[in-house]
Amino acid sequence: MIGGVILAAGAGRRYGAVKQLAEFGGRPLLAHAIDAMVAVPAIAPILVVLGSDAAEVAGGVDLCRAEPLVCEDWEEGMAAPLRAGIEALDARGADAAVITLGDQPFITPQIIAGVIDHAGPRRQAVRATYDGRPGHPVLITRPLFASVMELRGDVGARDLLAGANVGHWECGHLGRDDDIDTPDQLEAARP
Repeated sequence: MIGGVILAAGAGRRYGAVKQLAEFGGRPLLAHAIDAMVAVPAIAPILVVLGSDAAEVAGGVDLCRAEPLVCEDWEEGMAAPLRAGIEALDARGADAAVITLGDQPFITPQIIAGVIDHAGPRRQAVRATYDGRPGHPVLITRPLFASVMELRGDVGARDLLAGANVGHWECGHLGRDDDIDTPDQLEAARP
């Protein structure tokens, strides 16, 4: 079983507003990440990890078949929502988790599916790369779940992945992994 985790818990301080609900392509920014994950039938369940303004975000975006998961200690930094998502998938018996970010509207279903396709029995993780630069999505397998639970503070899984058997899949030809962190970045990314 492969579960999905969409990290969308931050306060968007650099954005200056509820970034997850910012309009992009006629829809909330977060909707793009949800739609991409939901379009991959191999992924279930899909959890959208919310934190800051959780009720407003959950009410302002169509979650489709994704489920909201509120991370109460989201202010700790990136590690807390990641732990919350992995803990919830672990409790449901997931063998792996595909992790994306709620502020990356150009991650396509093809990129997410490709990361899954590049998993194998000897790999603990698979990471998408864009012109050789590591990015998202990232797939981590059950053997790494316990290590994720040890992460603290404003850190993701980068250091954890550096010590694991990670496959890299070049997918820059299928999309981009631009983060939208400021209004200027949002304007520059508009089609």
